[in-house]
Amino acid sequence: MFKPRKSFWLITFVLVLMIQIARSDSSLKNAPGLTKLKDVVIYTNEYFHCAFPSVVKRSDGELLVAFRRAPDRRHFGQPGVKHTDPNSHLVMVRSKDGGESWSTEPEMLYAHPFGGSQDPCMVRLSDNSILCASYGWAVFDPETIAKMTNSSHIGNFAFMGGYLLRSRDGGSSWQGPIVPASVPEEKMVDIFGKPVPAFNRGAIYEGKNGNLYWAVASHAGHNAKHNGTHLMISNDKGNTWNYSSPIAWDDKITFNETSMYETPKGDLIAFMRTEGFDDHACLARSTDGGKSFGKWQDLGFQGHPLHALRLPDKRVLLVYGYRHAPQGIRCRVLDAECTNAAAAPEMILREDGSGFDLGYPWSTMISRDKVLVTYYFNQHDGPRYIAGTILKIK
Repeated sequence: MFKPRKSFWLITFVLVLMIQIARSDSSLKNAPGLTKLKDVVIYTNEYFHCAFPSVVKRSDGELLVAFRRAPDRRHFGQPGVKHTDPNSHLVMVRSKDGGESWSTEPEMLYAHPFGGSQDPCMVRLSDNSILCASYGWAVFDPETIAKMTNSSHIGNFAFMGGYLLRSRDGGSSWQGPIVPASVPEEKMVDIFGKPVPAFNRGAIYEGKNGNLYWAVASHAGHNAKHNGTHLMISNDKGNTWNYSSPIAWDDKITFNETSMYETPKGDLIAFMRTEGFDDHACLARSTDGGKSFGKWQDLGFQGHPLHALRLPDKRVLLVYGYRHAPQGIRCRVLDAECTNAAAAPEMILREDGSGFDLGYPWSTMISRDKVLVTYYFNQHDGPRYIAGTILKIK
């Protein structure tokens, strides 16, 4: 017997299911060679704002994820969350099963003696040591901040500049901080009135020649009104850093939060976040080992910051946060030399986020045919937590 109400709900359910499948198929077809397997929660705690992760894989297969953790001060009556906090510190969790499960109690990586630390950016080097770059903010009373005219500050937080840490035992202990040189003609000063040490949120890359390439942000060395990016190079595994060249600058656009990548041919690629440019991602290329960079290129799509990972077939997985509706995480697969970054199809990994306070993805191979993409996430303005997406490479 025909039952209109049951038939209506059955048809509605089928239509909704078809729409969801179509959306899923569309996102997967847009990134040839990738299949999303699952999302995982890496670390969450309702009392902490957790953000800005990086991930490395040790030689024994263990995964390490470092991130910034600070009190979620909404529990103390404050109206919202901020990215500057005197108690922000760097912590780390581990996985021994390919990202399926994670240690529950984070290990302390570093707490800066003068202020809060941000954005731990790890890279595993060819000698199996791990280098981690970070930077920090120190809190002062309003009267003191008002006197610090040459410093960069947000509210009553003054910028301290960058530093690096090193581990030779798989992250069990860390040495440092290593304070890098400043970019020449650096205009910003730190809390002691000295030019800020080089700093950045983004991936350091170890080249085939053993040099480390680090893109840093600075308002120096050119006449632009906004921060540009500059290349620093280390030939001693990060103990010392030497200025090489400007990467990108513009009178109207700010460049920052840059990740470096070296192609099989030896080109150095800087994947850059922008401000004042409708959140467009940009790229700059060096064909002479970082002595100079060509004119920066607008990639034509929105998202930041970006991280590049070489896949086993030498293609490049480019991941980035997406802080526009629907908020989440996205990626593209580029050719080996990153010549098609602007045209490569986009794949949506997550589109269930809330607001701008999410993203900052970082990825690593977890097996010959699987990738873990880590990031921080925000749903319904709840606790900010560290999450991941596991992808299969076809």
